[in-house]
Amino acid sequence: MSARTVGVGDDSRRAELAANLAAVSARLDVAVADAGREPGTVSLLVVTKFFPAADVLRLIDLGCTEFGESREPEAGRKVAEVVAALDDSASRPTFDMIGSVQRKKARSVARWARTVHSVDGAPLIEALGRGVTAALDAGERENALDVLLQVSLDDDPGRGGVPANGLPELADQVGTAAGLRLAGLMAIAPQHGDREMWMAKLARTQADFVMRYPLATTLSAGMSGDLDVAVKFGSTCVRVGTAILGARPIP
Repeated sequence: MSARTVGVGDDSRRAELAANLAAVSARLDVAVADAGREPGTVSLLVVTKFFPAADVLRLIDLGCTEFGESREPEAGRKVAEVVAALDDSASRPTFDMIGSVQRKKARSVARWARTVHSVDGAPLIEALGRGVTAALDAGERENALDVLLQVSLDDDPGRGGVPANGLPELADQVGTAAGLRLAGLMAIAPQHGDREMWMAKLARTQADFVMRYPLATTLSAGMSGDLDVAVKFGSTCVRVGTAILGARPIP
């Protein structure tokens, strides 16, 4: 067992998660093959927001290593609980922040996040830079924080993200910020319109972006409902919660 917590190894919830995870993994494998891409080129980020640390530990025992959270301080408390429950010999999972980040919480997010997927403004970049620098100085993290710029596909400011023409300014700011590393782009396809249309637009945006920033090749796109389409159009990271963990519990 990889966790000291009693009861995460052999229970009905573990069996449910195992079946769901197997189904999603098989679906992802088919999507990658159908897109003519190499196996292993798309990572599965398991979104555990609103679910307890016990579920994260079950998923770690099932082989998952990468998780996504969206609310702070819930995420910070959960990460600490998971790490405390792991055996000393267990490999440490990574946690990404996929939700919007309030600037006042950038310091706490910097303590635990591998990547922030939702960066869409200069003030947040500044706050994250300060937060990571402080975390590095305090020995709370060892590496730079990867940053994904959230691109808006329909230019609706209410949904978060920055229009494509605003990406270079933010990318250049990330590139000069201490403690931050520009890793790529993230997007959420709007509910209106055709998913293939939105993902094709994202693919064109990413192609232009990578030409200017060749090391920023991560593309975080696709969730439970549209991961197949996202993989077809170049996603390198799909964020899946409901299809693995089920309907979100009421907070």
